[in-house]
Amino acid sequence: MSRWQYRYTVLVLCLLAFFATMVARLVISPVVPAIESHFETSTGAIGLALSGMWAAYAFSQFPSGVLADRYGERRVILTAISTTAVSSLLLALSPSLAFFGLFAVVLGAGAGLHYVVATTLLTRIFSNTGRAIGIHVVGGPLAGLSAPVLAAAIGARYGWRVALLLGAAAAVPVGLLFARQVRPIAPQHPERPMRDQFDPGTLVALLSRPRIAYTTVLATIAAFTWQATASFLPTLLVAHHGYSTALAGVLFSLYFVVHGVCAPAIGGLSDRFGRDPTLGVTLAVGIGAYATLVLAGSFPAVVGGVVLAGVAMSWSAPLQDRFIARLSDDERNRGFGLVRTVYMLLGALGSVVVGTLADLAGWGVAYGSLSVLLSVAVGSLAVVHLRGVSL
Repeated sequence: MSRWQYRYTVLVLCLLAFFATMVARLVISPVVPAIESHFETSTGAIGLALSGMWAAYAFSQFPSGVLADRYGERRVILTAISTTAVSSLLLALSPSLAFFGLFAVVLGAGAGLHYVVATTLLTRIFSNTGRAIGIHVVGGPLAGLSAPVLAAAIGARYGWRVALLLGAAAAVPVGLLFARQVRPIAPQHPERPMRDQFDPGTLVALLSRPRIAYTTVLATIAAFTWQATASFLPTLLVAHHGYSTALAGVLFSLYFVVHGVCAPAIGGLSDRFGRDPTLGVTLAVGIGAYATLVLAGSFPAVVGGVVLAGVAMSWSAPLQDRFIARLSDDERNRGFGLVRTVYMLLGALGSVVVGTLADLAGWGVAYGSLSVLLSVAVGSLAVVHLRGVSL
């Protein structure tokens, strides 16, 4: 029997840190009606605060890598967990809507410091990088399964403020464990001036590299599809198939279960069979998934579509490993943070575009467009492979 290694401790604690930062963001949505009632405000106003939170999360991906190069990954991850805990507490104590919005943005910015830094750290200490990234990503689906259900139950019994404290309750013990178990990590480039890291010319040059630009396009398509799925899958099941809200919620939980199980498995397949073949097959599953969700005429077929969508949206390991492999050791923190900010911001358009298409042309067209987008990504990967192009 093999001995437990220190790198596994780091992996588990990075997964838990990702879980904690996700919990803090996901517990808000189930208690939005109660927050609206308390502050006597509109859904749009709360939506603006949540949009600010997710935008701040996306924007902080890039500076997180720069900070890691300067101060070390351990400090940045601990800052992310600590900020998550404090901002969750402040959210629960918000005296007004304005402060609620401010603390939501702080929460997004703080939580966003974690993912890029943890991913690049894991790729340095693991040779099977796809599997490591896949296991790390599981923190997200775990939070998606548990946080909304707990928040709804606690909010109904004790009020929305207590429900939001779940973010702090998750972050505090994880932060203490991380501080105790993870050894200090020397920064990679403490000598680099911070100003130079944000030079627009350098950033544009990095994004303009053909291999980085192409991977960013693939990531944008994947993130766009993920965002549309996370935002509207339950609504599709209710509006397009006529299911009850409760049944749609169960099927949405099934999506997260499949996603959580498949993420590390697909990472392992990426290490064994290659990033691009694994990525191509994974996204190809999505073509069938969304076509099935649109055209299915029976409940078993819809369940199959949900399962396939969970498989397809487990693309993160091969796709993110594709970025890491195309960045030098010196630029991985900063470079991965930059491209993640770009593709997350562009991918966030998935909610507004698919929602608008649903209003104008119906859910069949809206979700059918996701199959078309994934077909473009899979087709381009096939062309790159057949022509032997280095992208």
